[in-house]
Order: sequence, then C-alpha cells, then structure tokens
Amino acid sequence: MTIKGVLFDFSGTLFRIEPAGSWLRAALGGLGVALADAESERVAAALERAGALPGGAAPHTVPEHLATAWATRDRSAGLHRAAFTGLAREVPLPDPRLYDALYERHMAPAAWHPYPDAAEVLAGLRERGVGVAVVSNIGWDLRPVFRAHGLDRHVDAYVLSYEHGIQKPDARLFAVACDALGVDPRDALMVGDDRRADSGAADLGCAVRFVDHREVERRPDALRPVLDLVG
Repeated sequence: MTIKGVLFDFSGTLFRIEPAGSWLRAALGGLGVALADAESERVAAALERAGALPGGAAPHTVPEHLATAWATRDRSAGLHRAAFTGLAREVPLPDPRLYDALYERHMAPAAWHPYPDAAEVLAGLRERGVGVAVVSNIGWDLRPVFRAHGLDRHVDAYVLSYEHGIQKPDARLFAVACDALGVDPRDALMVGDDRRADSGAADLGCAVRFVDHREVERRPDALRPVLDLVG
C-alpha cells in the first residue's frame, strides 16, 4: 500500500484542549469575576465531570433533556453549543454569563496546544508530497487554531462535521476528505484517537491508526510513526 493522503482528527490527535482549571480561569478573567482558588478548583472539577469542556472528558451522565443534542452535537453549530452549554448549566456558576463565556473560550486558539510532534509530522508529510486533511467532529471553525499555531500551511483540506451535517463514524465524511485530497480511500490513512468515530474510515477502505488521547506533556511522539508508514 502506498499512502498518498493522511487524514487527521483534531482534538486528542493533533491538538489538546487546555485543562479545565485554566479554561475556567480564562472565562472568569474575561468577565472580571473572582473566585477563591479552592472554589475555582471545585467548580472546574464539577464542570469536567459534567463533560462541559469540549475536547475534554466525556460526561459521566448525559441528562435526559440533553440526550438528543448530545447524540447529534457535531452536526451543526447550534447543536454543538446547545449540548455543551447545556451540560455546563448542570453546574451552578456565580455569574450566568459564564456559561456562554466558557463556550467562547474553548474556541480560542490559546485554549488549544499542539502535541509536540504535530508540526514535525505535518511538515514531513508536506515534504514527501503526501496530502493532509483534518477530519473533525466539531461545531465551530477550527482553522484559526491551526493558523495561530503555524500549522495551517501544512494542511490541504479541512472537513468539519458541522459544515456537512455529517458526523463520524459516518463514512461519507471521510469520503469528502479523500475527494478533497484527490486520493483513493485505499491509498489513505486515518489517524485519530476515538476508536468508534475514527474507525468509520475503515468502512471506506482507509487504513486506520490510533493514538492515545493524553495530556500534551505525556504524549511527545505518538504521531511520528506516521512518517515511517508513508516512507
């Protein structure tokens, strides 16, 4: 097999969202709301358990009134916002403006950190003439994140679920990416961290490789084997 195109997931694969504590502190600071350190830590932990941080831990329990929005959250910007702000509202916060502020914060480029080997691997694929597409279940435009971190120049196409009304593991989303790169799915490799969502690429004929969704400092080189696979 000759790999002519590589499809990458975004969150947990190329980038990792900031910890819940810094996410909350940024939203508090933006509104000028003060919380004691102990209270801030308690609230951040409660938000994390609720699954309110996109790209963070999944909710322990999805409330029944949010079940539909949660299941289809990546099909539109409105559903994505409704699902995550809804989960956040399960946690009492000192200022009601914080629910929207938290959602806005998670879309900020500063809230995302590339994995240490992401730039090296994307640049290496570019040097080898291998096309790169980002295929993400998401409800907002992540292109500014790539631009802010200097990685946009290595990406040929972005295929975002909310822009197509299709979410992984639906093979149609991976097909859009392969078409955008002009490669046969049998000549493409999908790299992701979600064994359910990203395995949908295999239904199309793509090879699939998984990485672990870990903190940035605990996963320094999981992407580098991709360069060995393409030769």
